[in-house]
Amino acid sequence: MADDVTEVSEGKQAAPATQQVQIEISDANVSACYANFCRVTGSPEELIVDFGLNPQPMGIPKDPIQVKQRIIVNYFTAKRLLAALSMSVQRHEAVFGVLETDVQKRVKMPTR
Repeated sequence: MADDVTEVSEGKQAAPATQQVQIEISDANVSACYANFCRVTGSPEELIVDFGLNPQPMGIPKDPIQVKQRIIVNYFTAKRLLAALSMSVQRHEAVFGVLETDVQKRVKMPTR
């Protein structure tokens, strides 16, 4: 992700400039899991994002949803994540079409 950098000189604010920074990342010990459920809660200092698997995505689940991963971020990181996710979804929709998030509109239930 790129950070916006704004320089100030002689009391005047310059236009924001985008600066690309290369950061070395190691994902050798990463564990991946699938989630179709997400809950966001927070406090004045941070956001807590829980991910889990809802085995019954249609209707109200009968069993509790098991949260498998919890990510805690500050609001600055959350805002950068929001921008990165938004850009990724916009690119996907530009190629594949609009994503319908309402399951009822997306999936047709079989009639009996």
